[in-house]
Amino acid sequence: MPKTLLLVDGSSYLYRAFHAMPDLRNRAGDPTGAIYGVLNMLRRLHKDIAADYSACVFDAKGKTFRDEVYPEYKANRPAMPDDLVRQIEPLHDAIRAMGWPLLMVEGVEADDVIGTLAVEAQKRGMRTVISTGDKDITQLVNQQVTLVNTMSNETLDAAGVEKKFGVAPERITDYLALVGDAVDNVPGVEKVGPKTALKWLAQYRTLDNIIAHAGEIGGVVGENLRKARDWLPKARELLTIKCDVELPVKLEELAHDKHDEAKLAELFDRFGFRTWRL
Repeated sequence: MPKTLLLVDGSSYLYRAFHAMPDLRNRAGDPTGAIYGVLNMLRRLHKDIAADYSACVFDAKGKTFRDEVYPEYKANRPAMPDDLVRQIEPLHDAIRAMGWPLLMVEGVEADDVIGTLAVEAQKRGMRTVISTGDKDITQLVNQQVTLVNTMSNETLDAAGVEKKFGVAPERITDYLALVGDAVDNVPGVEKVGPKTALKWLAQYRTLDNIIAHAGEIGGVVGENLRKARDWLPKARELLTIKCDVELPVKLEELAHDKHDEAKLAELFDRFGFRTWRL
């Protein structure tokens, strides 16, 4: 039986929990909704997935290599709400106290750390389960890598990715480059949506081949494709997860640790999560 690596996209769930949960507060009036949402998801994951190794991965502060490639990357994102900022450090404390290895690597995003670990696990014949709500991570899916989204109860293997998006995981970055990624402020081809992008990929198979045959495509979308021809390789580069990040830990160091019961009791008291007291 192959070993299992469980990776959680903490940054993805942090935002989703903040917006999905009610405005929970403790006795002191501190916000706790995002903390509750993420911790509840982590508790559920460990019950549902028997993993030999695991990590919860967050974006580090500061710019990444993508900002150097394209200064407008994610420039459309509003500042993080103060009520969310205030929950990050206490959430990290609680995750560590629950025994989860927590990773943040400067200069890259959480996706890149997850991708690097998934590739390393694959080399060792391990199975990887990635818990995320981020569509970009679908590019990592293969026979040994599966995605789960605990908020939507969705599980995606390679066939599931193709059914949902219309393209196989290895073509996801080509697809996203064509349609653009508004969340990351990466423009695609103007007026090209999923239907046109899938039609082109069905006909030409790859983004490079679409670019090579851009002269054959008529109408306004053809003109727009030719205008975007020089940009598209950079868009794909921005949307491609980096899988060779230098990590501060080895995969074998990601064994789940025991709960720090005293620390958790103190934190759960502070957060007002009385039903979670051990």
